Order: sequence, then structure tokens, then C-alpha cells
Amino acid sequence: MNIRNIAIIAHVDHGKTTLVDQLLKSSGAFRENEEVANRVMDSNDIERERGITILAKTTSIMYHDTKINILDTPGHADFGGEVERIMNMVDGCLLLVDAFEGTMPQTRFVLKKALEAHIKPIVVINKIDRANIDVAQTLDDVLTLFIELGAPDEFLDFKVVYTSALQGTSSLDPDPATQKPGMDNVLQMIVDEIPAPKADVNKPLQLQISLLDYNDFVGRIGIGTVKNGSIHVNDMVTVSRLDGSTKTFKVMKLFGYQGIKRLEIDAAFAGEICAVAGLPDINVGETICELNNVNPLPLIHLDEPTLQMTFGTNTSPLSGKDGKLLTARKIEERLFRETQKDVALRVERVANSESWIVSGRGELHLGILIENMRREGFELEVSKPKVIIKEVDGVKYEPYEDLEIDVPNDFVGDIMTSLGDRDAEMINMDVKETTTKLTYVIPSRGLLGYVTNFMTLTKGYGILSHVFKEYRPMVSMNLGERSLGVLVATEAGTATPYAIEHVEERGTMFIEPGTEVYEGMIIGENRYDIDLAVNCVLKKELTNMRSANKDTTVVLKSPRRMSLEACLDYINSDELVEITPSTFRMRKKILNTVDRKKFDARKRAEEKETK
Repeated sequence: MNIRNIAIIAHVDHGKTTLVDQLLKSSGAFRENEEVANRVMDSNDIERERGITILAKTTSIMYHDTKINILDTPGHADFGGEVERIMNMVDGCLLLVDAFEGTMPQTRFVLKKALEAHIKPIVVINKIDRANIDVAQTLDDVLTLFIELGAPDEFLDFKVVYTSALQGTSSLDPDPATQKPGMDNVLQMIVDEIPAPKADVNKPLQLQISLLDYNDFVGRIGIGTVKNGSIHVNDMVTVSRLDGSTKTFKVMKLFGYQGIKRLEIDAAFAGEICAVAGLPDINVGETICELNNVNPLPLIHLDEPTLQMTFGTNTSPLSGKDGKLLTARKIEERLFRETQKDVALRVERVANSESWIVSGRGELHLGILIENMRREGFELEVSKPKVIIKEVDGVKYEPYEDLEIDVPNDFVGDIMTSLGDRDAEMINMDVKETTTKLTYVIPSRGLLGYVTNFMTLTKGYGILSHVFKEYRPMVSMNLGERSLGVLVATEAGTATPYAIEHVEERGTMFIEPGTEVYEGMIIGENRYDIDLAVNCVLKKELTNMRSANKDTTVVLKSPRRMSLEACLDYINSDELVEITPSTFRMRKKILNTVDRKKFDARKRAEEKETK
């Protein structure tokens, strides 16, 4: 059988998953009368809601007499670990570039991973139907990117296909008028240009695990490409471990891919992508070999986590009123289960406590885990994210990121000022007619809590994207803390319009009347850089009928709505986010107002002495 194994790589929101939809339709993977949802590969609820791909997914289509295995990869940098491992499974890739936006930071990141693995790319210029596109400039940017990343000469003469994944059209000509329905141009280009797997079915078995999955019935499942030989259900095989040791196990189940379905199969042969169940602790990078012929493939490099948070059991006064899964045992089981399929995640129990340090690749990576747990019925509390500092020869190193920003020209001054305060170094500034593209290198700490501020400064019109660059020596020590103070509740109860009317003069409210609050809960933002303890449950004393009805005439400002990501961005190191299935609240670590003020006074005195 003719086989092509390809990955689809791109910056977030450039249309990868929508393109896969169209490839599936063009290849006849669905019946004519079958109802197919948009972005069919995004099976997770959160993926559908946010329009992003979180987990790499495999699909398989038949085009004429060729089986094309397609891996849809995440575009967000936080899930870049999926991209780098997938490069070990494929022989070519489709590099998708938005015809309007051009190359972006994640475009550079995913192409760099492909070139490092010497994977041949085909360039797909997508969204060719958008207004005001400059295809020639976009192609020039792509070629410049290839050269900057040191692509070999044979890759510089890359093939290009022009598509509108949304409209389901494609062409080999940059003129949008030449677009024709269907994706035959893309599929034929894959068959013609991407090499078949360099695999030999007659050689001894070699299957390297590149991705993990997990279910409660068979445990951990290893996914990879059969590099050589074949593997069958009930075979006794040997796995070469990461530490050089070996272990023998029986292949309990094998899975293959047909369309968007994963099916049980009896055997998989050289060049095919399959999933193997039978070894409960199999890991990424380990090689499955024949029983008496162990010949491991080179280990896969995995980038280390750059960000960590503390997860803990919910200790707020409202604990247990909403969620069903509250105990440390349940939370620990859930976190361990997540590490079974997400190798970019690390979980470590804090000694003598009901809390865990959870390390990942970014705020979105950890935020998605928290959101999944919330929907499953968990209650927990989490700390402010902080970057992972490395120490080499007594020198502290911290992660830095490439940051790219597109903003309307009116907001450029404010953005430059705000980034200057966060130790960002400007690399490039490209001023166009109505927008400006700014390129920076910034410490990861400088980006903590910046997204919410950025959206406020640009009134929602700015576009921000960033990707990990490297570790550098630490310079500034006070990055990443919020500059403004907060309004903190002093009493437990239900917030009243009367109380909020007086409190909102001090700043911006996060809650509305009728909200259940407790002492130490953050209910708003102060106008100044100090925290302010306020009573938001105070009721007006009733003296006669007229004043009793006065509450109904109170006109309050709309509170600021805070999403989960906004809360994680917003809190300082002395604060927590309490998460339950129906809501999330920001709170101080020390709830008691008197105790907290004493602690803050001692801290300020210590800082004064240090200076």
C-alpha cells in the first residue's frame, strides 16, 4: 500500500483544523447524507468553544490508491511539545500561513521543529478569500523565514498551494479567481511531493512512541509510526526504556485510524501509524522491538516545562457547597491521570500538605487543565503562575520569549511604555497605514498578567502572540506583580446594592448585588496601589417605608467580568483563585483582615531593612 504520513502545522487560528475538515470531505471520508460538524477534529468541548486545537489528533484518508495519515497539531506555543514529538512520526508537513496575517511567532516555532527533524514542507497559503491580502509579500515572508531558520537548499524551492479552507476551495495559482471547489490540489501535491515512509517490513520491529493517550479500560496507550517490521495483537515484544533497561510485555490491543475513527486492528506494518496498549507505564521516546532483537531508535528530545502553579484543596468558607470532588486523594488521582497522557506536565506533592506543584509549558496549558477539572466537578484553589528559574554555577537563569504584537497605530505609545516597564527589548517595528507590528524579546515573567492589561490598553483591537525563545540570566527581580491594589471583603454574607454603591466609588467592582462573599475575598480593584478592606454586605437601616424602597432606585455600574484566564493573570503572589464547577473567585491567602494587615506590615518592614 502507498502511504504518506504528514503533519499540518501553523500559527494558532490560521485554519489547520478547518483544512483537515475539507481534506476529509474531498477524499470521500463522509457519506453524502452524513451531517458533519465544523472542525470535526476538535472533539474536546473546550477546543470547540475556543476554536483552538489542544491535543494532536490522527486521521487517515484514502486518495486514489494512497493512504494519507494526517496529524492535526496544536498551533499554540503552550502545546508545542505535541508538535515536536509528531515530527518523529511523519515524512512531510503542510505549513499553513494566513494570506492576510503572514508569518507569526508560532509559524517560526513549528517550522523550526520541522526543519530540525528534516521534514519536507509544502506551503499552503490559506484564507486566500480574505480582503486586502498581499500574497506576494506573504510568500516573501515565508521564504525569508526559511532562510533565517537555515533550511537546506532543497527545501527553499518549496511547492505552494493556495486555499480557502472555509470555502472549501483550492488552486495552484495565487489569483483568488482561479479557486475551484475541493482540495484535490492539496491531496495530489501531498502524493507527488511528500516521500513515502523509509520503512522496511522485512526488518526487525521498531516502533517508537511519540504520543500518549489514556483510557480507564486499557490504561496508557502509546502512539507511533512503525519504522520497520510489523506488530500483531498478542505478540510478545520488548520495550527499550529511556534509562536503557528493557521490559517484555504482551500486545493486548492495537488501534489504527480510518477517517476520524480509531478502530481495533489485528496488525500494523512498516510505515503505518498505530496505537499500542499492553504496557501501563510506557513513555514517549521508548522503542518497541522484537522479543530477542532490541535495537532502540534515538531518544526524542522533550522541552522542559517553563511555568508552575500550586494546586491545593479548596480551603475557603464556601468549600463543598458546589463541587463533588473535593478531597486531596481525588485531586491527586486526577493530576496523576493527566500526566499519563501529557508528557509536558509535571506534578509534585508538597510535603506535609494537601497541595501540589504542577509544572507546564504556559498559562494556557495549565489553564486548560484547571478548566477540565472544574467541568468534571472538582473544587480546588490555585496560586499565581510563576516561571521556573534554573541555577547554573550560582547564576539564576529565567525563560525569555519572542513576542509579536499587532496594534492600531493609536495605541503604539501606550504598548511601548507598558512593555518597557516589563523589561522587554524591542527588536523590530514595522509601521503600516493603520497598524504597527512590534517585535520584542521579553522575560516570561514580564508576560505574566499582561494579556488582560494589553486588551484594556488596545480596547480589544490588539493581537498578541509569543513563543519560548531561550533561558537567559535573570536581571530584574520585581516583574510580574500587579501594580494596583484590590478591594477585599471584611464580612461574610450577600452583597447588597446599598453597600456596593458606596464601595464602587473606590474602584472597579468584580461582583454584583446578590453575590455570596466571605472575609478575604477579592471583590474589586482599588484605584491606588494599596489593598483596601471594605464591607460589601452592609444593609441600610430601615426607618420608614420610603427609605425601605430606596434600594430599588440605586443605579450601579456594570462589574468587570473576569474569565478564569483573566483571574489567573490578575492575582498577585499573596492571592489565590478558588475554582468550583459553577464559578471562580479571587481571594487572599490570609483571609482574616487583622492577620493579613499584620503580615503585610511585617513584610514591608523586612523589605525596608533589605533596601
